[in-house]
Amino acid sequence: MSKCAFLLSAGILALAAPAAAQDLRGSAANNPAGTENESPNTADIVVTATRRSERLSSVPIAVSAFGQAALQNSGATDIRQMTQIAPSLLVSSTGSEANAAARVRGIGTVGDNPGLESSVAVFIDGIYRSRTGSGLNDMGEIERIEVLRGPQGTLSGRNSSAGAISIYTKLPEFKFGGFGEATYGNFNAVRLSGALTGPVVKDLLAFRIDGVYSKRDGYLHDIVNNTEYNDRNRYFVRGQLLFTVTPDLAIRLIGDYTHRKEKCCGAVYTDTREKLDPTPGVPGDFAINPAGNRIAAILRSLGGVLPSDGNPYNRQIALTPGRAYANLTTDYGVSARVRWNFGSTQLTSLTAYREYKSGGAGDMDYGNVDLVYRPDDGKAYRQFHTFSHESRFSGTILDNKLDWLVGGYYAHEKLQVADNLRFGTQYGAFAACRMVATINAAAALRDPTRPGCLSPAGRTVLTPAVGPQVIGGIDRLSTLNNLGSSLDLYDQTSENWAFFTHNIYKLTKSLSFTLGARYTHESKSLKAAFNNNNTVCPAQQAAMGPLLASSNATLQSLAAGIVTLTCTGNSTSALTGVPLADKFKEGQLTGTAVLSWKPTESTLFYASYARGYKAGGYNLDRSDLSTTVFTTPRQSAVANLRFDPETVNAYELGAKYTSRHITANVALYRSEFANFQLNTFNGTAYIVQNIGGCSTPLNGADRDNNSATGACTGSVGKGVVTQGVELEVGLYPASNFTVNLGYTLADAKYQHDLVGSKAGEPLNAALFLLPGSQMSNAPRNTVTSAVTWTPALGGSGLTGLLYVDGRLTSDYNTGSDLFIEKMQDGFFTMNARIGVRGPDEKWAVELWAQNLLDTNYQQVAFNLPFQGAGSRSQVQAFGAPSFAVGNAMFGSFLAEPRTYGLTVRTRF
Repeated sequence: MSKCAFLLSAGILALAAPAAAQDLRGSAANNPAGTENESPNTADIVVTATRRSERLSSVPIAVSAFGQAALQNSGATDIRQMTQIAPSLLVSSTGSEANAAARVRGIGTVGDNPGLESSVAVFIDGIYRSRTGSGLNDMGEIERIEVLRGPQGTLSGRNSSAGAISIYTKLPEFKFGGFGEATYGNFNAVRLSGALTGPVVKDLLAFRIDGVYSKRDGYLHDIVNNTEYNDRNRYFVRGQLLFTVTPDLAIRLIGDYTHRKEKCCGAVYTDTREKLDPTPGVPGDFAINPAGNRIAAILRSLGGVLPSDGNPYNRQIALTPGRAYANLTTDYGVSARVRWNFGSTQLTSLTAYREYKSGGAGDMDYGNVDLVYRPDDGKAYRQFHTFSHESRFSGTILDNKLDWLVGGYYAHEKLQVADNLRFGTQYGAFAACRMVATINAAAALRDPTRPGCLSPAGRTVLTPAVGPQVIGGIDRLSTLNNLGSSLDLYDQTSENWAFFTHNIYKLTKSLSFTLGARYTHESKSLKAAFNNNNTVCPAQQAAMGPLLASSNATLQSLAAGIVTLTCTGNSTSALTGVPLADKFKEGQLTGTAVLSWKPTESTLFYASYARGYKAGGYNLDRSDLSTTVFTTPRQSAVANLRFDPETVNAYELGAKYTSRHITANVALYRSEFANFQLNTFNGTAYIVQNIGGCSTPLNGADRDNNSATGACTGSVGKGVVTQGVELEVGLYPASNFTVNLGYTLADAKYQHDLVGSKAGEPLNAALFLLPGSQMSNAPRNTVTSAVTWTPALGGSGLTGLLYVDGRLTSDYNTGSDLFIEKMQDGFFTMNARIGVRGPDEKWAVELWAQNLLDTNYQQVAFNLPFQGAGSRSQVQAFGAPSFAVGNAMFGSFLAEPRTYGLTVRTRF
């Protein structure tokens, strides 16, 4: 921690004495007593989206809010399940729930790379969580969840360029009480949760303890190891103390701990077909090879089983024996939160310290042929240590015409990523066979039990065809077994401080103007060290050197392929002992301006501008290191891992209407992103680029098959624009009957003439489909609906519950490179709940189902590591000679199937 930052933090802490945190029950100083109950509609709940307690209908921003009843009925226990009732939100997870991706209006961060932070900031009880995966935990009883749409750079800070999610848990109470809940469902699911709250010292000190235990079998069956993947095995506990020192001073202390040990996440094979270019020179033409995919044939010759081939929704997988894993994830922390009213001013302060660690062992090729793995020796993990503090002062002046707020923020985070990715015991035979099959597809020429995967006939046929140097390279390739990283360490330190202000001025009784600004300073430093025993790579590079410089295009291409398979992802012993270090600083000004008009108590109109910012950082993966890392200056080599900050300018028009029997909100929006941060896995390496648009035409060079063409000679501006309309309607014809409807049109598209950085570097060839296309994981149309009916059952105080919700989504692509194999057709999902509740809901018995119709759909599809190259999209676009054959195989992380069960609950 720098001296300047330490003094800043200490100064803010001193101002916050005697303690620190956020509003406990809303900002009483800014919300006169009684005003929260003036709404004619009980669904018009109080939110703190502007760091002030206001009715949802009075907040001039696009925000969806869900109270305890809505969350309980929908069965939402984490933010992923919120997507069923929030049409502009999409949350998905891939190889690890540690880096789940949240998207708002089609914008989010892709992939498992911990160096990339989320575009949607997640706050739990006011504390910023630096990775979205924290929001996938069971969190006990929740008071409400707010989903703020569009940039929130003024109050939520950096990394909220697409939006923010705020989760508020239940507070301690001075009346003794609690609840207990037990659920049993299919897949042997057991979930127990409960809470206890009450006074320790009357009217002075109250406590609350929440706990959750959840266990469930997995829904993917490993037929080789006879076990299940994507299981659930977790527990959570949170303890709280609430001090009401005086009516004007309240302190809330929170400590929580989450423990998860689960086999997450398995993936199924989806498209394993080999695509051909039957008529060279005819764009858009392709055919399926009737002889099958040579990569699949090689896997089967090595004992591979492809149980889901052609039918991924049989949910069968096959993993290498001994590579099955259950990684441990722990997430815990403490926070102190204070509200202190002195005079007409309120101090709100938050201080927190958190630690997070998640293991990364596993079978990383997702098949039972041992190609690549991370051993279960505790050396693969990601770990965060985060300290944060925020203090805000707020109040009203000028006869209550100006509602002002100023504040400061500081955060310090240490991130360590440890990696030990290694080639498996069968990788050498597989890679050699793949190289032989590239030269000649005839199966008779391959024999994985022999050096170079060459049968006697194969060696006789291929040696004179390609020469002894190529054959020697293939022979060396077959020796690449159980080699790779023993321990790569990435140590990243980030320090962030900011000052901000957010002010609402009442021009007239009905017309208000909001002006906010925030200056953020971010610094990051990276130190990396590698320990790798892949000695085959340097030997291969030396031997293939003459061929790589050859004028014979065929031999040059074969030599390049051999080196790529040997040194893929920069796995090489030449990295061992090479220290890498880099650091940078950046500053950004963000803010907002809103003009709002409330001509009547029931109606609100607003127009707004907002600027957001997502911090730059490092691609924490060795694959993006320059291939000349060993000869160029070390400082410039590690700089290849750096990516620039992402910024957004957003514009919005909105209207809100609230009456006793109806609420209606509509928003028209447009957001323009510059230096959009994109992460792509191409089957061998992670590609991280800042996507921008060139002011001068590139004449199709961003859509060709060449990563070296298409540099921008003009200026670089916005690369992504998302625009559309959002509509939310609530109907309340009777006190026991509710209908909620939502619709989002998200036209989230890449611009044309794309480049890969603000400096105008060419777009990577793997991203040739991006220009002018709809973004990945961004359905153009989404419709949500929910119906709740709680009729009285006789005159004994019993009530029933009938709840049904649905989400209809149009087609979208789940891969950041937009390959056609990663498309997800439109689908519809439904949840339902039926039950009986006792008087005053003291007890309840409920039957429920999520994904009631057992809809099959995927979260994210991806290139299976090392298993072929070339998509149907590339064959159609480029054909012969570049992609005469596309034999890449694809996998997918599936969404959950239908789950159902029985819940019993009691409150006291």
